[in-house]
Amino acid sequence: MEHIDSVVIGAGMVGLAVARALAMAGHEVIILEKEAAIGTETSARNSEVIHGGIYYPKGSLKAELCVNGRHALYRYCEAHGVSHKRCGKLIVATTDNEIRGLEELQAHGLANGVDDLRMLSGAQAKALEHRLHCVAALFSPSTGIIDSHGLMLAYQGEAQDHGAMLALESQVNSCRVLANGIELDVGGAEPMQIVATNVINSAGLHAPGVASRIEGLPAQYVPTAHYAKGNYFTLAGRAPFSRLIYPMPEAAGLGVHLTLDLAGQARFGPDVEWIDGIDYSIDPARCQGFYAAIRTYWPELPDDALQPAYAGIRPKIYASNEAARDFVIDGPSVHGVPGLINLFGIESPGLTSSLAIAERVISLLKA
Repeated sequence: MEHIDSVVIGAGMVGLAVARALAMAGHEVIILEKEAAIGTETSARNSEVIHGGIYYPKGSLKAELCVNGRHALYRYCEAHGVSHKRCGKLIVATTDNEIRGLEELQAHGLANGVDDLRMLSGAQAKALEHRLHCVAALFSPSTGIIDSHGLMLAYQGEAQDHGAMLALESQVNSCRVLANGIELDVGGAEPMQIVATNVINSAGLHAPGVASRIEGLPAQYVPTAHYAKGNYFTLAGRAPFSRLIYPMPEAAGLGVHLTLDLAGQARFGPDVEWIDGIDYSIDPARCQGFYAAIRTYWPELPDDALQPAYAGIRPKIYASNEAARDFVIDGPSVHGVPGLINLFGIESPGLTSSLAIAERVISLLKA
């Protein structure tokens, strides 16, 4: 049976960032991915936004890793030629009752180290974006957009340049905690058994399921997976804005916002649709709710301008009627299994935080 230093389960954005960090630190690394390509789920079905770090409670992992990750990500993109744009974002209050919420968001951001936020009057915001309707806005100049697939390819390339191996169509069927490591039964066209000193469970939507199949991991450290689908619709015609436009956040997401891709195409979403299983289909009728939400800040949105684009699923570890939870990055000091790191609930701002999450994993393995 082959013995290897480190196994990363999941070749999404965070898994590849972790594999890169491990390989560059001198670890022998195998990345196991159950799909036929990297990053086909949450990592490929999101808004491709580099977040500022505004929304998250002070002291939370999301706040710390988003802010640190943002700085690291901009540096990384510039050094490695990953396409991105620091376009800025306006979070808008469309009624006077929402202005207090903007002030609270600004305070959140400042507490988290986001020191470039500016409160704008409705007239100041409209001077930046002439089609915008709002009574006030919070401007985040350090928010940006990125080619997420290009970033994953960069992470993968660096990991492999430092000796990491990628095994596609290699699903982890079961694991057992042994005295000398963790044994993994891996399926696929060429099934294999591996004993690894370190196992990083970065399986995204499937991370709780993978953890539940680790014999020797106490069940109380395995959260229940919940799925919150986000549907996206693209805009036919020219984008009306040059910056990202966000409404006030809602319970399980950031509201139906306008984002741009690097080609200038506008897309709206995601909404929040709690579902029981993984399903990426889009009900075209959901766009009716989009029109009402978008017209609060862009009243001129024409009829029949939206077209179904794609859907993503947030890997939640709380239900629709429960309080939001932070990122969960559990190492041996939490669950007692040497060499095991479980990453749960790595939803937004996971992309922005990916380099910082990878550094957190490295630090937990050294602890």
